[in-house]
Amino acid sequence: MPMLRANSLFDPTRFFGSNSADRGPLLVIGGPCVLESMEICLQIGTALSECCRAAGAAYVFKASFDKANRSSLKSARGPGVDRGCDQLSQIGARLGVPTLTDIHQPDQAARAATAVALLQLPAFLCRQTDLLAAAAATGRPVNVKKGQFMAPAEMRNVLAKLGEGGCQQRMITERGTFFGYHRLVTDFIGLGDLMELGAPVCFDVTHSTQLPGADGTTTGGRPERSALLARAAVAAGVDALFLECHPDPRASLSDASTSLTIEAAVALISTVGLLRSASR
Repeated sequence: MPMLRANSLFDPTRFFGSNSADRGPLLVIGGPCVLESMEICLQIGTALSECCRAAGAAYVFKASFDKANRSSLKSARGPGVDRGCDQLSQIGARLGVPTLTDIHQPDQAARAATAVALLQLPAFLCRQTDLLAAAAATGRPVNVKKGQFMAPAEMRNVLAKLGEGGCQQRMITERGTFFGYHRLVTDFIGLGDLMELGAPVCFDVTHSTQLPGADGTTTGGRPERSALLARAAVAAGVDALFLECHPDPRASLSDASTSLTIEAAVALISTVGLLRSASR
C-alpha cells in the first residue's frame, strides 16, 4: 500500500485525532476532476504541491479514475479502475504526496486502497451501506461528501456506519445543498453543525459553485465565486479545502464549468494560507 510522504505535511494521526483544535495545517485536496494525461496531472500536482508548501498547507492530490454520475452517456468518464489506479500510484510516487480517489462500487474499494492513501465517497452515494462498509474495511482514511439532499445532522449516521466498519479516520465534505432547481446553496450554519459532529470537515470549493443540470447535458457553474466561498470557509474554521483545477478548464474532461485555472488555484491557496495563519 502507498505510504504517506513526510514532505506532504499531512500527518493522518494528528489530522484525524480527537483534538479538533490541533489538527495541524490546513489540508488542500486538489487536482483535475477526472484523471487525464500524466503530463496534465503532474503539471497540476506540481503547482499545487509547491504552492501548498509555500503557504504552510498540507496537500493531497485528487483525481477520479471513473466519473460514474455524468449527465450524459457521451461524457468522458476516465480510464477505469485498473489503469486509473496504476496512474495514481505513479503520480503519488513522482510528486511525493498522498493521493485520493473516488469509489462508486464496493468491489472498487480494495483495488483503490492499493493505489491511494485516502478513499472518497461521492455525495450521491454517501448513504450506501455496502459502499461505506467496503471503504471502511480497507483500513484507509475515508472522506465522505455530504449529499446535496441531506441535512448536516444526518451525516452522523454516515460516520457511525464507517466507525462500525472499523474506520476511525473519517472526514466529511460539504459541497452545497439543493434549494430548488439548478442551484446549490452553501449553508454556513449547517457547516457549523457539521463541525460539531467531531470529525474533520472539508469544504468543497469548486463543486459548491455548480449549477446542476443548468447547461442541459452538462453542469453549469459560477467559478468566479470560488475564492469568496473558500475564504469564508477557512474563516469559519474548516480543516480542509477541496478544489479542482486545470491548465485550460474549458478543455477539461469533466467539470469544465467550475474548475479553476492553475493560476487561480495557486492564488487562492496563498490567500487562504494567510487567512488560516491570521485566524490562528
